[in-house]
Amino acid sequence: MKKVNYFLAALLGLSIQFASAQVKKGSVLIKNATVLTVTEGTLENSDVLVQDGIIKKVGHNLNAPNGVTTIDATGKYLMPGIIDAHSHLGLDVVNEATSPIVAEVRMKDVVNPYEVGIYRALAGGVTISHAMHGSANVIGGQNATLKHRWGSTDPADIIMQEAPRTIKFALGENPTRVHGRGNGIQPRTRMGVEAILRNGFNEAIQYKKAWTEYNAASSQKGSTAMAPVHNERLQILSDILDGKIIIHCHSYRADEIYMLINVARDFGITKLVFQHTNEGFKVAPEIAEYTMGASVFADWWAYKFEVYYSTAYNAAILTENGAITSINSDDAELIRHLYHEAAKTQRYGGMTDEQALSMITINPAKQLGIADKVGSIEEGKQGDLVIFEGHPLSSYAVPQMTFVDGVKYFDIKEDADDQRMKVSPTEMVEPVMVYGGHDSRCMQDTEHLFETTESLFLLNQ
Repeated sequence: MKKVNYFLAALLGLSIQFASAQVKKGSVLIKNATVLTVTEGTLENSDVLVQDGIIKKVGHNLNAPNGVTTIDATGKYLMPGIIDAHSHLGLDVVNEATSPIVAEVRMKDVVNPYEVGIYRALAGGVTISHAMHGSANVIGGQNATLKHRWGSTDPADIIMQEAPRTIKFALGENPTRVHGRGNGIQPRTRMGVEAILRNGFNEAIQYKKAWTEYNAASSQKGSTAMAPVHNERLQILSDILDGKIIIHCHSYRADEIYMLINVARDFGITKLVFQHTNEGFKVAPEIAEYTMGASVFADWWAYKFEVYYSTAYNAAILTENGAITSINSDDAELIRHLYHEAAKTQRYGGMTDEQALSMITINPAKQLGIADKVGSIEEGKQGDLVIFEGHPLSSYAVPQMTFVDGVKYFDIKEDADDQRMKVSPTEMVEPVMVYGGHDSRCMQDTEHLFETTESLFLLNQ
């Protein structure tokens, strides 16, 4: 059994190396910029050399090796590529709403590299997004961390293969509406959500125990032990218990946030990030002590009843209490100006430049488990960079060029006006939606569950 596991691990490693080898790696020297490293201060009039996709040197008066393009960034700012820890960009489907637990489904199976929103995110300096399952389930599907390598037609090319596994959880009204009201099953209430979590993990413990007993018995001479039936759903929950998968949990209210912290503590789970976390400021010390932090909106709330109460100081309060805090978009339009969202923490909370920029760079990188690879400008990290006209935290900032692995994927001056790779022959223009407030895809693919209920409600008026 061990030999088989070693073989599979080696095969997986080779497949990741092969996939990485297919991805374009670029080389570029960016000179004379104000370099916002995020982790090592601001370097005036400095150069950054990227070779074969990796930052090789940060310093002054660097020379470009033969064949390496030089870009003069005099008067401009250079920062790490922006990372969005909560997105549904580049996905054909968002929710598998058929059960309260669907841990076996994977967003990497529905990645759509043709979605023009990926290019638009690059135009806002975003180089990585966390493509998440929706919030219809208490335990949703496995997410995918995407690198915005626009122009590739292979979904595997835009998946960050070396990123750790993550999974979506959801608390509150979304799973109770879908399953309690929509399907007539548990959970109907918030206490039902907790019961789903605890029952699921207890089942996974029994599943692990069955395999442990089988492995011990099968190693004995003359063993006739039969292997338990493989259950992918329980295997994923077992991997969560073993710390192999990071939980990213949709949450709003302080009571349910604290509930999940207690569930996690009871089961020995430490890899947990809260998403949205609108009342996180009420339990900030607990989030800081027991979890990997919170990924929040800068100033979005009151778009439905359970999220009627929050504060624009949320991110600052979490940060001051020691919680790793990031700011996300959860929106295909807002992702284009996350640097403006980060700047709001200076108006509401007095965050420093480094603290504000950390919320869209190194902090989301930590929450996705990729901070050793991206999130700051340091030698040895991947060459994901953005050149700005104006300081990124200024209202007047405009991204000029965006690089992923040293390859330029966005140039405000050179790119064609129409960057779509796939155009519908029946549409003259793309559909335009005018809306106010929060337009999230978190509940996409669940609309049919509420059509009958809403019709009956209208008939009874």
